[in-house]
Amino acid sequence: MSRLSESRISHLAHLIVDGLGKGNLADFVHEGRALSETKRVLHDFFQQEDHIDEIVRQKILSLSRHVPPGSREWDVLYRKYFEEEMRKQRK
Repeated sequence: MSRLSESRISHLAHLIVDGLGKGNLADFVHEGRALSETKRVLHDFFQQEDHIDEIVRQKILSLSRHVPPGSREWDVLYRKYFEEEMRKQRK
């Protein structure tokens, strides 16, 4: 489940497709198809991000010492582990 609702993803997709068209960066023969594909890509992206978020949180929880959520150390570890997981996913 994505942190963003379907309506928010739809709104972002509309902004992207509209922006590409108005900026003369793309000319869509089938705007509906472009919108649908943009929604799918955004949904997949945010779903992957949510999955990585879960992995990172579990990694931090599994450390031998307790790292309080919201602490500076937790934030640093979160960013570090998140970037590592993103790199793994891209390979």
